Amino acid sequence: MTQLIVDPRVRSAMVSDCLDAIGIRNNVMEAHIKPIRHGMRAVGIAATMSYVPDSQYDEVDPYATAINFLDTLRPGEVVVISTQRESLSAFWGELFSAASRGRGALGVVAEGPLRDTEAIAELEFPAFGVLTRSYDYKGRMRIQSTREAIVCGGVEVNPGDAVIADADGVAVVPSRFIDQVFAAANQKAQTERSVLKDLLAGKSVREVWNAYGVL
Repeated sequence: MTQLIVDPRVRSAMVSDCLDAIGIRNNVMEAHIKPIRHGMRAVGIAATMSYVPDSQYDEVDPYATAINFLDTLRPGEVVVISTQRESLSAFWGELFSAASRGRGALGVVAEGPLRDTEAIAELEFPAFGVLTRSYDYKGRMRIQSTREAIVCGGVEVNPGDAVIADADGVAVVPSRFIDQVFAAANQKAQTERSVLKDLLAGKSVREVWNAYGVL
């Protein structure tokens, strides 16, 4: 699995700018996907899953597909969940978060509701979703696929793509551009430190722009 080397100052907005620079202009998820607590940040490699509406379920082993998926998670992965934009149930909760954190996963991004959000926050597991709902997915939704291409928040996400999620949004970097984009984002983060210092020192915006070409 690809190992990400990401400056801790890199934010999703910087990654979005670096994607723009190589002509990828639509890889930030829709604005309503938000962290459950301010300050959460998740950066890692996408492990995808997809839900669809379905009232039928296995009464003996209703969570088999989820269990099998969770047990495949690897350190450095971020779970990305397509829900077909449905809000019939929650799609993630405390115990899934605990299992994921225990396996070294770094967060979850869903385009639908979460539940147990206070408990997830106490686990310090970065979680991003669309509102909350108490319902279990059993008998309302089912997992259609895992580790296959999905669309989440209007963005195509493939297993192995990189994800960076924070208060500003969720950016997705296609796997073939990971090294290029994050090298540029790391450099941008370093440059912006100098820009910020000069602006706070009272230099004119024009002077700073002419010096760094960054705003």
